[in-house]
Amino acid sequence: MNALAALANLRIRAENPNHHLWNNHGTWFLHYTVHPTPFTKERIRRSLGTKDVAVARERRDAFFRQLAAEAVTPNPNLIGKAVAA
Repeated sequence: MNALAALANLRIRAENPNHHLWNNHGTWFLHYTVHPTPFTKERIRRSLGTKDVAVARERRDAFFRQLAAEAVTPNPNLIGKAVAA
């Protein structure tokens, strides 16, 4: 299973509109953690390419919407590979 596809543990805090956002010298980054296996974790930081916090929030939300869409859409390249192994 793709680690990014497991969104059941996605934490979003309504009281913090900048959750998952990180400002590095004026440029906003998306910062989140994935768990590829039950015993490991990986912190990921991706530049959002903007200095505007409103644009950063929009890009963060679009990124997580895209992940959610990928999680519910099966990848045709992976169908049957687990059985063949």
